[in-house]
Amino acid sequence: QIQLVESGGGLVQAGGSLRLSCVASGQTFTNYTMAWFRLAPGKEREFVAAISRTGTTAYYTDSVKGRFTISRDNAKNTVWVQMNSLKSEDTAIYYCATYYGPLFSGTYYRWNYDYWGQGTQVTVSS
Repeated sequence: QIQLVESGGGLVQAGGSLRLSCVASGQTFTNYTMAWFRLAPGKEREFVAAISRTGTTAYYTDSVKGRFTISRDNAKNTVWVQMNSLKSEDTAIYYCATYYGPLFSGTYYRWNYDYWGQGTQVTVSS
């Protein structure tokens, strides 16, 4: 079993930055792909970013490319997403999620994830 706990959300002005953290506990962290999803008002849960088990490869949804950076430190059982140049449309609850195994074509889809954090609210004011 894996437990995921997010932190770092808050209120920020458009153009500002936030860094979200997710700490995992339970099973061996290194064997799990880690990802961030978000849920905005009136929308379905959306893939944001994922990072490979070694931390060498990342996937991003088009809307955050060039602005968000996902990273991980397996020794700390932690994954982050650095969010820069924030826009009002980034307002959402952000969830950390994971599944056992590598990046693959299904990484973008929420139904492939086995464990989820409780979420942290990000609000971008304009």
